[in-house]
Amino acid sequence: MKIYKLILFTLLLGGFFTSCSNDADDAIDKLIVDGRDLTVENFIYRGLNEFYLYKADVPELANDFYPTQTERNDFLDNFATPEDLFYDGLLAPQDKFSFLVDDYVFLENLLSGISTTNGISYGIVRYCESCTDAFGYVRYVLPGTPAEEQGIKRGDIFNKIDGQQLTDSNYSNLLAPETYTIGLATLNGSSITPTGVSVTLSKQAYTTNPVLISKTLDVDGKKVGYLFYTSFTANFDPQLNAAFGEFKAAGVTDLVLDLRYNGGGSVRSATDLAAMITGQFAGQIFMKEEWNADWQQYFEQNEPNGLINKFNTTLQTRELINSLNLNRVFILTTSRSASASELVINGLDPYIDVVQIGETTTGKFQASIPVYDSPNFGRLNANPNHTYAMLPLVLKSVNSAGVSDYVDGLTPDFQISEDFENLGMLGEPNEPFLKVAIDVILGNKISIPAGVKIFKPVGESGMDQIDYQKMYIDKIPAIIEK
Repeated sequence: MKIYKLILFTLLLGGFFTSCSNDADDAIDKLIVDGRDLTVENFIYRGLNEFYLYKADVPELANDFYPTQTERNDFLDNFATPEDLFYDGLLAPQDKFSFLVDDYVFLENLLSGISTTNGISYGIVRYCESCTDAFGYVRYVLPGTPAEEQGIKRGDIFNKIDGQQLTDSNYSNLLAPETYTIGLATLNGSSITPTGVSVTLSKQAYTTNPVLISKTLDVDGKKVGYLFYTSFTANFDPQLNAAFGEFKAAGVTDLVLDLRYNGGGSVRSATDLAAMITGQFAGQIFMKEEWNADWQQYFEQNEPNGLINKFNTTLQTRELINSLNLNRVFILTTSRSASASELVINGLDPYIDVVQIGETTTGKFQASIPVYDSPNFGRLNANPNHTYAMLPLVLKSVNSAGVSDYVDGLTPDFQISEDFENLGMLGEPNEPFLKVAIDVILGNKISIPAGVKIFKPVGESGMDQIDYQKMYIDKIPAIIEK
């Protein structure tokens, strides 16, 4: 398992930043105030005061707001739980993505692609705009899982769990148990009709290889690579690179990158994916980082290269990157495409023709780091008295042309939404999204289905997970392991 390490540069610089007073800066193994244990709360405050991207928007996080530990303790004591302090007391209003966890091992497993699942990736939508009843549709099924064994497939519709109708308010609770039974249905226009068929599914430990489909299509004599990629999981970068090696060996001249359900992940994985698509821009700027004022000043004065992520020629494993040297790429998106998926689009845009097909993306351009309760906020020497950790937003990504802050998402060049009555098979040339890309490649008339019924999304699989739509960096520059 990858262990994430950080170095707190204030320790090296003898208090370069003026974060509170000296007694408040130190990690405290156990902080008991008037009989109450505030150890976790103190850690949360320290971490956000140090790294939080939106520190300037939270007055209580100002370096001089609490001159003494006693005054800070009084503030911390106002919140009933660590979660109340984090979400209600210290996050900026614009922050929808920072996260606090009470089990950092669970967090590390998720970032490594390890979770429990029955194998269904699903979306939940309302029957109609004003309806509360909802139904689920299967987006894809993971190989070797109970869902695959039970014959569940992309495009299946379900509207009941354990005999109870799905609604926009109960779906999360109904789908939370380790085992549940889905009631299948059919969709015809706006009509949902139960089929009477039920399937019982149980979750199991599973490691997800995000390179779910990789194939080369021969379309009218053109070699078109298709990659369905579900998450930027750094542990599987070698498998991603191997897929590009196969594309290269097959003589692929066009690439369709399917990120329609990809909520993000590792910045390094996104950077290396961009290098696999291209290759001719090695050493040039893919992404620039902007941190909070304290850290931005430090980097600019001491580590300016630490703010730059360049197109690489090797993976973190030192393996040479397989590059296609393309000048154009087709990227399929939906409103669920977020963070690192958007980073690939925005980072490549100044260099090559990025043809985006589908829906406008989520609009997340910030990245996080894992922060632990230790003297340098790294995993080593973490406080043995608890297992809390944070994934706060610490930086925003900016492409080489200075573009960032796409809060409303990235708009497609060809707009198309999924038809739940005809999702098509992923990777097949007649699948509606892929067909648009192929039409453009071949110079055909663009075929976008008309009259597709649009259902309002209310949820999807994985949205209750810690890593949902997260973008993170593995480490900050000039790392020193303590």
